[in-house]
Amino acid sequence: MSGAVRAVGNNTTVIGMVVLKPRGEDRVRGGHPWVYRSDIAEVTGAEPGAVVQVRGARQRVLGHALFSDQSQITIRMISRDETPIDEAFWRARLSTAIRFRDTLQVNATAFRLVHGEADLLPSLIVDRYADYLVIQTLSQGMDRLAPTLVPLLVELTGATGVLARNDPKVRRLEGLEQTVEVLHGDVPATIDVHELGVRYSVDPWHGQKTGLFLDQRENREAAARYAHGRLLDCFSYNGGFGLALAAKCASVEALDVSADAVARIAENAAANGITNLTAREANVFDELRHLERDGSRFDTIVLDPPAFAKNKASIPNALAGYKEINLRALRLLNPGGYLITCSCSYNVDEAMFAEAVFAASSDAHIPVTVVEKRMQGRDHPVLLGVPE
Repeated sequence: MSGAVRAVGNNTTVIGMVVLKPRGEDRVRGGHPWVYRSDIAEVTGAEPGAVVQVRGARQRVLGHALFSDQSQITIRMISRDETPIDEAFWRARLSTAIRFRDTLQVNATAFRLVHGEADLLPSLIVDRYADYLVIQTLSQGMDRLAPTLVPLLVELTGATGVLARNDPKVRRLEGLEQTVEVLHGDVPATIDVHELGVRYSVDPWHGQKTGLFLDQRENREAAARYAHGRLLDCFSYNGGFGLALAAKCASVEALDVSADAVARIAENAAANGITNLTAREANVFDELRHLERDGSRFDTIVLDPPAFAKNKASIPNALAGYKEINLRALRLLNPGGYLITCSCSYNVDEAMFAEAVFAASSDAHIPVTVVEKRMQGRDHPVLLGVPE
């Protein structure tokens, strides 16, 4: 079979062809955008990061995809037909994602504009911070498309600067370098934004994720319905929960292991005129034990740790960690108090996490009722059938 190199637009070409095995074809027909290397029958003429034509076992065209010659995820589907993949195609995809965010009327100047597969733009992340965009291109294909996508994003949003935060380790799986660089205009060291009436100073160059944990905004808003009394905010990072809940509480104690994070929490509290918040540098696991020994008690506790399970092999240790911090937190909680407990570990699903919390309540001999279960904010949608 000969490879195909076909011009399809102003500055995008389909280069090569990928033929799927029956299992890979079933996966695509079932709606999943990823096909793994083991389900690829043949690759012809495909360049790293190219847009390729995808065919089934009987040579029927299934659509187009981004190709990787390094990742186990060999192709990421971007279309399910023979629509030309040109600049107009990408403008339409980006416009749809941006219009959706406009309908949400998010009460913030920091939010997610593009959420990868859920916006049919696999491996592309775009976050807006006031007049600036921070993007991540997490596959060979999206990285190769950046020169096309960035001007379109600027056109559609009016952004004065675009920063590529391409430092996630996942890029190594694609054979890509970890870099941080400006792709358009200028991007300052800090950006002032507001969320739910709270002002934050964001570090887009070095902050975690792209600067803030934007997926928790609506969960902070929900937590405000329950927060009261003395609040302990664990793994506080930049003070997201503590700052959002301070007005509902008599006092707030924010804990984080990072000295830089603690300094930023204090700065954000001062900038918002919040005087009932104290930030301390501490290892949360150790500090929860110390607080229990000291007889401390709280009316509201937030546990928002980083991902404990980076892969399937780490699930047992992750579950032990979740059980430990929830057990300690429950022992610090006054009767009638509220525990806001979170997990961002994809490999630990909702049922596993609930079991860990239940095990913690059982060992603590404290009955717990669930009053609300939530997921990430609406600007971080989830494509049905793609739990990843």
